[in-house]
Amino acid sequence: MDDLTPVLVCAVLFIGLPWVILHYITKWKQAPRITEEDERLLDEMQALARRLEDRVMTVERIIAADNPDWKPGLGTTQSPYLSDLQSDRTSDRRN
Repeated sequence: MDDLTPVLVCAVLFIGLPWVILHYITKWKQAPRITEEDERLLDEMQALARRLEDRVMTVERIIAADNPDWKPGLGTTQSPYLSDLQSDRTSDRRN
């Protein structure tokens, strides 16, 4: 058994380990990538989410104006998309 141990260690190091690494590199390269259609769909979904957020903010402002005791949620916080929404509105008006 002692004579077999160094051979086994060398086989694992020089055959087994590179085989495992190359196997997973091949699997990684074969993994599906995002297509142009997927990117377009994601862009459309992001634009829809921004419009919906704008609508919620508008409704919350209206409710807050009508009922001073109402505790607003999303609409009172500064949205990270607010500048994007404003730029989207200006670009929509130009078209």
